[in-house]
Amino acid sequence: MPSVKVATKAAAKAKKPTIKSTDPKRVAEILKRLEKAYPDAKCALHHNNAFQLLVATILSAQCTDVRVNMVTPELFKKYPTPRDFAALRQEVLEQDIRSTGFYRNKARSIIGTAQHIVKEYGGKVPQTMEELLTLPGVARKTANVVLGSAFGIAAGVVVDTHVQRISRRLDLTKHEAPQKIEQDLMKLIPQSKWIAFSHEVIFHGREVCIARKPRCAECPVEDLCFSKDKTV
Repeated sequence: MPSVKVATKAAAKAKKPTIKSTDPKRVAEILKRLEKAYPDAKCALHHNNAFQLLVATILSAQCTDVRVNMVTPELFKKYPTPRDFAALRQEVLEQDIRSTGFYRNKARSIIGTAQHIVKEYGGKVPQTMEELLTLPGVARKTANVVLGSAFGIAAGVVVDTHVQRISRRLDLTKHEAPQKIEQDLMKLIPQSKWIAFSHEVIFHGREVCIARKPRCAECPVEDLCFSKDKTV
């Protein structure tokens, strides 16, 4: 009769995945299930145009989308165009966005971005990654948000904290740096899915795969996830 120790080892071995984590069939199944679970997933930042989304995304750094959405309606009512923002004194904008945190850096970036857009692009938000990255305070995440949600351009994958964490949980990447994670995801996921994937994973991270206590029993990809801290 086998010992308990041997039986336990056998059981553990049986639970190990028999398919490579980056296998195209596994990745396709993850994408299929996320799309089915979150068919209406979209950018949570409220905006009416590309410039508003750009400002909102800058404000969202180290701040919740809920808080940003509380601040931006009045902000955009007071300053409706890039030229209005470009003409602001930094200390004035700081008071308007104070509740979003890191308000000094954000005010500096927003005003600098607005001035650059007015001077170099005629007051219109540019539609290429290369041009967006010339704007103060804009890195790849912000540029991808604007390109994907405002223009429908899939130039990359948005890697926020949810995408960073869940991509690692699902073994879609071993990296921790956002840019390296993005490169891994761009290789695994069809370009036509880049925009939707980020929205779906962000929704998934907020509603089910919660950082402190993931609700694995409700997860649509639970059987495809081999994370060590699963709750089922």
